[in-house]
Amino acid sequence: MESLKNSPPLKTAKDFASEQEVKWCPGCGDYAILAQIQKVLAELNRKNEDVVFVSGIGCSSRFTYYMNTYGIHGIHGRPIAIASGLKIARPELDVWVITGDGDCLSIGGNHFIHGLRRNIGLHVIMFNNRIYALTKGQYSPTSEQNKITYSTPYGSIDYPINPLALALGSGACFVARTIDKDLKHMNYIFKEAAQFKGTSFVEVYQNCKIFNDEAFSLFTEKETKEQNTLYLEDGKPLVFGKEKEFGIILENFQPKIINLKNESVNLDKLWIHDVKNKQKAFLLTQFSMPGYEEFPSVFGIIYKEDKPSYEQLLIDKIEQLKTKRPAPPLDKLLAGSNTWEV
Repeated sequence: MESLKNSPPLKTAKDFASEQEVKWCPGCGDYAILAQIQKVLAELNRKNEDVVFVSGIGCSSRFTYYMNTYGIHGIHGRPIAIASGLKIARPELDVWVITGDGDCLSIGGNHFIHGLRRNIGLHVIMFNNRIYALTKGQYSPTSEQNKITYSTPYGSIDYPINPLALALGSGACFVARTIDKDLKHMNYIFKEAAQFKGTSFVEVYQNCKIFNDEAFSLFTEKETKEQNTLYLEDGKPLVFGKEKEFGIILENFQPKIINLKNESVNLDKLWIHDVKNKQKAFLLTQFSMPGYEEFPSVFGIIYKEDKPSYEQLLIDKIEQLKTKRPAPPLDKLLAGSNTWEV
């Protein structure tokens, strides 16, 4: 009993909330994301002084002010670059990147690709509301084609980018998606991302109440949710529907929806989710994109691969070089023969 009395008290989400007034629009999905990340850090018993949040520019990027941790509010499109330098210099820190679909995939696209390729130990949380909200409602890289906005009054002609597919193509080792209105699922995904050793990338479908309201209503409303969402679990079959009456199979690597109530259906043919299978993971990223509209959108961990992080490889390399080439004495360096005149 004495040891229990002396043990430090468990943290709560409030321990990670700053004294700043949260200034997002009423009804914004950012509130729920903020609350769940604060809750996850408390549940993982993180030390406030060991956590850093880095953000770019956008509504989501105000996040750093609302966390009782260290934080850097960076410049547009550069949070991954800033966070990469910080993680390499201070690998013991728990570094999070908060970014939006415009910040991350437009001006920040190059940093996104190479940050994921290097597998630096960052937790990249991308708020995707499919709109530029801070600048009052222009279409973004993830906006659907024919989107009517202030910058595209007659409808956009761009094809939308697929963040999950781009992440996989960039060599990301942890790729997941969740949604702002499913608090339990968000908590689970953020917790898994927080404990991953390399780069964890999470796309969060996030509603913008003012400029793109109900963009994701298909996945949140009671009447349509079950028919349009597919929650992935490693080792479990791909089934969905109000009564889990639909399943997905692969025929010649082409997905096909089947009715599980049909007695002639061979349940052994059901697609079993495997987080380590990159080929099937890429196919999952296509669901709900043009050409796959009949398929439900996927939520959960789509792909996960364990391999050494960039900073660990760098530390190992430095230690190897120290062994092979010990540093010479400082006085010898100062008295070296390599001199020159100006």
